[in-house]
Amino acid sequence: MKMLFLLMFLMHKVVTLRCPSSEAFPVPHEWFQPGDLVIGGMVSHIFYHFYEIEFKEHPSLKPYDLPLVITKFYQHVLAVAFAVKEINEDSKILPNITLGFHIYDSYYNPRLTYRTTLDLLFKSQEFVPNYKCDTQKNLMAIIGGLGAPTSSFMSESINLFKIPQLTYGSFAQEEFQSTKLSSLYCMVPNEDYQYMAVIQLFLHFGWRWIGVFAFETKGERFLQKLQPLLSQNGICLAFIQKIPQRINLEDFPELFVSISITSYKLIDQKASAFLVYGESFTIVWLRTVVVLHDPENKESALFRKVWILMNPIDFILTGFQRGWDLQLFHGALSFTVHSKEVKGFKEFLQVIKPSTHKSGFLQDVWQQLFDCIFSKADLPSIFSGTCSGEENLENLPAPLFELQMTGQSYSIYNAVHAVAHSLHEAVRPKSQPRENQRIEIPNLQPWQLHKFLQEVSFNNSAGERVFFKDRRESPGGFDIINMITFPNRSFQRVKVGKLHPSALKGKEVVIENTIIWHPGFNQVLPVSLCNDPCSPGYWKKRAEGRVFCCYDCVPCSEGKISNQTDMDDCFECSQDHYPNKEKKGCILKSVVFLTFEETLGHCLASVAFCFFFLTTWALGIFIKYRETPIVKVNNRFLTYILLVSLLLCFLSSLFFLSQPGKVTCLLRQSMFGITFSVAISSVLAKTITVVVAFMATKPGSQMMRWVGKRLAFCTVLSCSLFQVCICILWLLISPPFPELDMHSELQEMILQCNEGSAFFFFCVLGYMGILAIASFIVAFLARKLPDSFNEAKFITFSMLAFCSVWVSFFPAYLSTKGKAMVAVEVFSILSSSAALLGCIFLPKCYIIVFWPELNHRKQLMKRN
Repeated sequence: MKMLFLLMFLMHKVVTLRCPSSEAFPVPHEWFQPGDLVIGGMVSHIFYHFYEIEFKEHPSLKPYDLPLVITKFYQHVLAVAFAVKEINEDSKILPNITLGFHIYDSYYNPRLTYRTTLDLLFKSQEFVPNYKCDTQKNLMAIIGGLGAPTSSFMSESINLFKIPQLTYGSFAQEEFQSTKLSSLYCMVPNEDYQYMAVIQLFLHFGWRWIGVFAFETKGERFLQKLQPLLSQNGICLAFIQKIPQRINLEDFPELFVSISITSYKLIDQKASAFLVYGESFTIVWLRTVVVLHDPENKESALFRKVWILMNPIDFILTGFQRGWDLQLFHGALSFTVHSKEVKGFKEFLQVIKPSTHKSGFLQDVWQQLFDCIFSKADLPSIFSGTCSGEENLENLPAPLFELQMTGQSYSIYNAVHAVAHSLHEAVRPKSQPRENQRIEIPNLQPWQLHKFLQEVSFNNSAGERVFFKDRRESPGGFDIINMITFPNRSFQRVKVGKLHPSALKGKEVVIENTIIWHPGFNQVLPVSLCNDPCSPGYWKKRAEGRVFCCYDCVPCSEGKISNQTDMDDCFECSQDHYPNKEKKGCILKSVVFLTFEETLGHCLASVAFCFFFLTTWALGIFIKYRETPIVKVNNRFLTYILLVSLLLCFLSSLFFLSQPGKVTCLLRQSMFGITFSVAISSVLAKTITVVVAFMATKPGSQMMRWVGKRLAFCTVLSCSLFQVCICILWLLISPPFPELDMHSELQEMILQCNEGSAFFFFCVLGYMGILAIASFIVAFLARKLPDSFNEAKFITFSMLAFCSVWVSFFPAYLSTKGKAMVAVEVFSILSSSAALLGCIFLPKCYIIVFWPELNHRKQLMKRN
């Protein structure tokens, strides 16, 4: 009901006004100021609802509706008047020549645009198409229009006469080339520059989910240009809402559907950034939709959005909307034509009064600005009061009228001065070269102005240089304006950035100042994404059946991380780091190795020292009781060598428990291999000695000469030297070296010795195995020899234990990594060495220490 009531109110405001003119197609408004040379102007700030002509009555009798005036665009008219006034008062430009102007409106209608363009060309006192009936109007150039359609309609007539046309609206390059507007000069940079600028703006703020509002008639080309750029830069369109270029109350059903759809798009919760392409009527339409959807402004918090408005959209409200505010657009960002404050313009506007300015536009503008009416008998009083003519423009809110020069007015101001400077060059004294000789004013033709206009270059009163790039287009950029609204329905423009078309690619947009956002964002950077961003520890997975901007957040797999928001995939940490628990960062791995300090290392070292001291004790016993039969009989020389080698075997295990270094890695396997080879060689020599001694006791045996130290020495030396040669080749060809194992453990780097050559490592172990097997076989065969001094039984058990340990070592060693691998080898060294010590020497030590009475030759002979 509220919506219907408001529409009825708007329709009530539409009344008819008959034009008394007898012309075939009367023009309601114009402003003519005579001069020696005249500049034409075509502005766009009045809108009529035109009825279709059906030729059932005389066209002049067809009524116009009451005009809808975009009151703030009246500044465009005043910019022409101010620039002409400034030029006429400047003795340095066109001295002794008066500049005049003739201004019409396009009325946003093709028919009237053609009609008013013909008036500019041919009318001074009366209108006769294609004839100049007097010389009172010497038209040199035309400034207009605001939109590309208006400029195009004008050019179809203007081009026939080669009159310079300076448009203050933004043109697309394709339109400029396709229409071949040879007489057209653009006071505004090409529209296409804004496309890449909005992309850079979205990327700068991280907005990837964008809603678009575009006019029905102009939006197709815009979307064709924009959508590929959005896709290339990872930005998606949440929706594309086309809005009518004009509000037609007669098509109420269609209007109601359009309003419903638009209001639904406005409250889209995910899309916080809206891009708007069209004309200033877009603001009127959007504000109307919000009022109709929420007349009492109860849902204002739902409309917290960031509006990005492309040139030439301006913040306007028409007369019947004067009571509305623009809080909806608080914090909006708009691209406007670059402008600077022109000295004297504000003062010029402040003295504007209907009584002093004979502008044909001012009466309708004034009535809608102040919601009043001038006393006229033929008009019904639908306004709130009578206009006195002394109302103050300064008291008006900015959506209705601004005293500060806007970007469009600045372009018009520069256009007038560009024409004036070109005219000045055309009529300058004859002292110049022949091709630029002075042209007398009566003979000056508009087409002759082109060569001067294309080369014009001057500094305006604001200190900025004005010229045409490529002789057709202004090189100036666009300002990025942040809109700040106030409760009194006014607003302030704050320049926060700049678009430099000539800057390096990707650097055209520069944000210079802090941006004020809509209060609903609490001054936090707005987020405009299809879904919440994936936090570190997650990655984006494309959602099936949806655009690429919409995705699911999936946790990183084991061993991978993501340390930024919205990462396309997780990645592994560097080799020396591992993922933290949340999988959002990497932690440096600690360097570990088997040391004496930790429990395992401490236990192994303690065992090694215990056996070392036990072996030392056994060696001491054997040295002390070296003259006793049990020591003598078992070959003291081999016994000492074996015990010393066992001492070194126990000590060699300590190399495995120290920090791996170059020297440590070189020594530990070599020392272990050589000392064990000496020990096993000694055991083998003992076994062989037992066998030879038994064989030597037989009558006539030739083995007697081998009994003694020579055989034992040769056996130990030859067997040990072979292992020494293997170790030397190993160290020369591919020596062990320290390395960090970064893969075996997730959170640790294991400092270990790389054996260099696995072949030589297993050769060392294999050779010891061969010696041990040989000792076992010989000892096993000699275990039952009838000799009280026979050690073969003890050696058999010791070799059986030794081989068992090292056979178990290989699978255990190959199935472990890092510190466990080292521990397995240390354990094997200690256990095999302990087996030799326990099986061979402990029984003898037990007899020597605890049963000394048995350690006599007589007792041993008895046992035999």
